Amino acid sequence: MKFSRRKFIKTTALTGAFLPFADAYSSESNMSRQGSKIYFFTKPLDKYETEFMAETLAMAGIDGFDLTVRRGGKVEPERVAEDLPGVVESGKKYNLATHLMVTGITGTEDKQTEAVLKTASALGVRHYRLGYYSYDYSEGVTKSLDNIKSRLMDLSAMNRHYKIQAGYQNHDGARFGAPLWDLWGLIKDMPVEAISSQYDIRHAIAEGYRSWIIALHLLSRNIGSIAIKDFSWQLDNGRARAIHVPLGEGVVDFNMFFKTRNELKIDVPISFHIEYPLLSQAEESLSLLEKQKIIVSKIKKEVQFIRDHETA
Repeated sequence: MKFSRRKFIKTTALTGAFLPFADAYSSESNMSRQGSKIYFFTKPLDKYETEFMAETLAMAGIDGFDLTVRRGGKVEPERVAEDLPGVVESGKKYNLATHLMVTGITGTEDKQTEAVLKTASALGVRHYRLGYYSYDYSEGVTKSLDNIKSRLMDLSAMNRHYKIQAGYQNHDGARFGAPLWDLWGLIKDMPVEAISSQYDIRHAIAEGYRSWIIALHLLSRNIGSIAIKDFSWQLDNGRARAIHVPLGEGVVDFNMFFKTRNELKIDVPISFHIEYPLLSQAEESLSLLEKQKIIVSKIKKEVQFIRDHETA
């Protein structure tokens, strides 16, 4: 299907489908009595069998997968129709939902984009992380923003058709979304049920150590998910380098973050990321059961950290 914004708007206006996703999130809030739904970004566990991954995350108190559906991920985009249903079913066996996924999608022109969104939506995925956009300095920052906005608007039409929400993760570095102001400027007038921010507190602080809270306030109505992880700074030959560490061992002010999130009533799923090695080099040679015990212990500790801070 060739997607164009003009054609989509004309069609939905006639059918009445140009309404917010009434059935996408209406059945339940993302906040349970115990706190927010916590989905695990599966990248660190992608190398294991799906059954092992699901059992491990269930034992650690995770609510569901933030599943990698991208090149090199748990599910390859070319095989989404064949492989994604099996992963979703494996999760269900352990009461894990697959409501979130991580993709490399940046536009509707890629032949895999529609197949991924159509399949994922039919299986209950309600939110996906987009791929990243870069500035083209040969064209200039303003022109780059115009090009990115056009691509997001095309994706917005496709997302509304398949009732799925895209989230753009802010990431430190010289790329679109790192300052967060540029992201807000492009998505502030787009329907949040189609295009949103995945507000990553770690990267927000890396780029704006004290100003991150302004961006959180600014984007609060446009946030579709939150990414949680921690980091510390390390000097390497006179240059600061970010080092991934367990939650609470770095520079992220989680007390202020969760306090502000609660005040702003940002009721969205949490994507919990672990970027540091789950196993040491020596532990990699242990049996699968011994590895699982170590991994479960580490993830469970971090899940409890989130629970303690979000309800404090």
